[in-house]
Amino acid sequence: MSSTSQVQGRLQGVLSTLKDGLVGHRSASTSSKLPALSAPVKLGAVELRNRNIMASLTRSRSVPTTIPNDANFEYYVQRARSSGLVLTEGTVIVHQGTNWPNAAGIWSMEHARAWKRVAGRIANNDMPEQKLAGKPVPGPSAVQARGGEGLFERFGLDKSSGYSMPEPIEDPTTIIADYKNAAVMAKEAGFDGVELHSANGYLVHQFLDFNSNKRTDEWGGSVENRCRFGLETLKALISIWGPDRVGIKINPCGGYDDVGMPLEETKETFTYYIQEILKLKLAYIQLVNYLSQMDPEFDGKKRGTPHDVLGTYGPLIKDPSNPATSDTTKLLLNGGLNPDQANELISSQLIDAAVFGTLWISNPDLQTRLEQGKELNTQPDHKTFYGFPGDDPRVGYSDYPDAA
Repeated sequence: MSSTSQVQGRLQGVLSTLKDGLVGHRSASTSSKLPALSAPVKLGAVELRNRNIMASLTRSRSVPTTIPNDANFEYYVQRARSSGLVLTEGTVIVHQGTNWPNAAGIWSMEHARAWKRVAGRIANNDMPEQKLAGKPVPGPSAVQARGGEGLFERFGLDKSSGYSMPEPIEDPTTIIADYKNAAVMAKEAGFDGVELHSANGYLVHQFLDFNSNKRTDEWGGSVENRCRFGLETLKALISIWGPDRVGIKINPCGGYDDVGMPLEETKETFTYYIQEILKLKLAYIQLVNYLSQMDPEFDGKKRGTPHDVLGTYGPLIKDPSNPATSDTTKLLLNGGLNPDQANELISSQLIDAAVFGTLWISNPDLQTRLEQGKELNTQPDHKTFYGFPGDDPRVGYSDYPDAA
C-alpha cells in the first residue's frame, strides 16, 4: 500500500497500493470499461496498478488528538484495495497554524508509529492544536484572510470567528526545516513518498500570491522570489526522499482561503513555478482545475481566477507533440472530472493519471466498481465530510459499503 503525506504547512503521505501484506495485489481487468484509467503507470520510483488516484481529503477523524487511529486505518485500507495510489489527508507538520481540529499530524515519532499501521495564515487561534502550539499563526505577511466568519461554527466556535491575523515569518528557512522533519517522519512511517501541498491557500500558496505575500526580502516581490519558498521546500523534501518519491499539488485558480491574482500575473507566476519544478525531476505534478464550489464570493464577486488549467499548464509538463517536455515528471489532474472524462484524457495522452475525491468518499471500492461496470454511489453524506455526530468517527467515513 503506498501513500503520500501533506504539509499547512501540510504534507501528504503517498501510499502505493502494490505492496505485499496489508493490501493484496490485484491486476487491472483486461475487460475494463475504462482501459486507459485501469492501465498501470509508473510515477517516479513507484509502480501503480492503475491510474485512479485517491485525493488528499481532510476528514477530521484523528480523534482525540492528531494521532491516526483505528478509524483512519480502516478507512485507508478499504480504499487501498482498488486504488492505484492513496494520497493521505493534508497532514499537519507542526501544532502551529491549523484550522482543522482532529487533522492528522506527522511531526513526531508517535505520529510515525501510528501512520506505520496504514503503510499558516489559514488558521484560527482557538483551534485546539493551535492552542497547544503556544505560538501565533504564521504567514508570509500580516495579511488576514477573509471568509472565515461562520466557517468555524461547525467546530463549536463563535459564529463571528474568522481567520486569525498571521504573524510574519521572520526566517522562512525555519519553516522549511519543519517540512524536512515531517518528511523524515513520513519516511519512518513507511510511506512511499510525500506530496507538498502547494494549493488551496495554505502556506506555500500564500508565498506564491502577491496578495498574501507583501514581503520585500528575497522571499517576496518578484515572481522568482515568491516561488522561492515552495522550491526550497521541495529541495528539502528531495534531500530526504530523492526526487522520484516527491510530488506537488498546485491550484493556479485560487479562490479558496482568499488567494488569487489577476489572470496575467497568475499565468506568469505558475508558468515560472512549474518550469522550475520540472528542473527538479519530481515524480509528478498534480494540477487542480477551477471549481466554482470551492471559490468564495466577496462583495458579489468570486474570489478566484477561473481559467483552463490543463490547457494553460499541461503542455509545459506533458505534450505528445513536443519531445522537449518532461518524460520524467508525470501529470495528474484533479477537480470536476468524471471517470469517462479521465479515461479519455489519459487515452489522448494529455494526462498520465486522474485524481478523484468525493467519489472515493462514498465508494471505498471505486476502481473495482468502474472496472466491473457497477453502479456508483453518488449521494455521499455532506454533513459528515468534516465531522461526525456522536462519538463514532466511522460514521460517514468508513461505514460506506462496497458494491454487492
